[in-house]
Amino acid sequence: MTTPHREELLPATRRALLHRIAVAQSEGRAPSLVASVVRGGRTVWQGARTSVDGHAPDENTQYRIGSITKTFTAVLVLRLRDEGALGLGDPLEKHLPGTGAGEATIADLLAHTGGLAAETPAPWWERTPGTLRPELADVLGDTPLRHPVGRRFHYSNPGYTLLGALVEKLRGAPWEDVLRREVLEPLELTSTGTQPRAPHAGGWAVHPWADVLLPEPVEDLGRMAPAGQLWSTTGDLGRFAAFLVQGDDRVLGARSLAEMRSPAAPPEATDVTAGYAYGLGLELKRSGERLLVGHSGSLPGFTASLTLAVADDVAAVVLANCTSGVPVGTVGADLVRIVAEAEPRVPEPWRPLRDIDPAVLELAGPWYWGTQGFGLRLGADGLLSLEPLTGTGRRSRFRANDDGTWAGLEGYYAGELLRAVRRPDGSVDHLDLGSFVFTRRPYEEGAEVPGGVDPEGWRGVG
Repeated sequence: MTTPHREELLPATRRALLHRIAVAQSEGRAPSLVASVVRGGRTVWQGARTSVDGHAPDENTQYRIGSITKTFTAVLVLRLRDEGALGLGDPLEKHLPGTGAGEATIADLLAHTGGLAAETPAPWWERTPGTLRPELADVLGDTPLRHPVGRRFHYSNPGYTLLGALVEKLRGAPWEDVLRREVLEPLELTSTGTQPRAPHAGGWAVHPWADVLLPEPVEDLGRMAPAGQLWSTTGDLGRFAAFLVQGDDRVLGARSLAEMRSPAAPPEATDVTAGYAYGLGLELKRSGERLLVGHSGSLPGFTASLTLAVADDVAAVVLANCTSGVPVGTVGADLVRIVAEAEPRVPEPWRPLRDIDPAVLELAGPWYWGTQGFGLRLGADGLLSLEPLTGTGRRSRFRANDDGTWAGLEGYYAGELLRAVRRPDGSVDHLDLGSFVFTRRPYEEGAEVPGGVDPEGWRGVG
């Protein structure tokens, strides 16, 4: 493995990053804090602060990452979907019968809309041995549901235990073994696993009113492992962050990862103003105008954050070994912002398309839905982009289908079909977009505009 290149960031940027984590460690009173920044798919900065002289952690020091584990579990489930072993709309009961939560779909569980309880029955699972909950029934309890299935976002740790059990059922192997074979080994995440190994940080509780420490217990979570068991390092999580953006066909393709990064669960009313949503195993948040994707994690003695700004091509990892005190999510967002603002992403050079179908090129240009003007542009990525000429209104990108239609990728037109309707001579009469008719001129005479066009045409007042 090559040593990460870190010289690319400017000295002022590196100092700003160091200052941010120094403030976080000092004000949060963390025994130690380690962080890294990833850009262009590789680590470009690494920093650490510690309360013990001469023992600073580095990118190879393990910390417990808590619920970031859920993103790894989600990757395993999406792999099964891509292989055709399950559908996201399948009820859990189809593949894992008898749980009492079988009406929830696979997508519901991934997006925390399955209606399940947030936690297991007492005692608190994060601070007690997993042997207390040997079966799924022990994780779910007698009344696993708190809300109607599919109606609202309600974060559920037991939901990811069910997904882990689903992986085990369909793969015929323990979740830990499947994860190692299908994700950790292909991505070379050699310092990520279910058990700590040296060098690793110890977990601490810091007294809220005194500068003293208390060691936290380290429990094996048993059945709850798919929800929060993993240990990892900033080095490994940096590589995982790069994977979550770029994809790796040995593990999961870029299209499925984009699906994971898309909102799948409606936010709670209290989250709407905060700009929070949840995808398929990933959190989505707004920080100013910047969209951040990733996941946070915590277990007694540890807090963790993985933050990605895809548009800026910057990711940050922050790990601390204290139960509370350090807002690792905020710190991660700040590290991303510092790099993105101080050293903005340099755009790739513009390059023309290599090959072009004249029938597709014919679609480019201005179109009108009624009287509203839109521009349809063909990009070098092969996608069509529809944007209002006035800057307001619905917009979307479209990907070509094999049958000559185009599928909307986002916004109002996500999943809707764009189709060119041609005249007998082969020329384009109009575009049909989910029954909306787009013509080359406003209410073009002779085009198939619903309701027809007044034969006297446009006129003044008189």
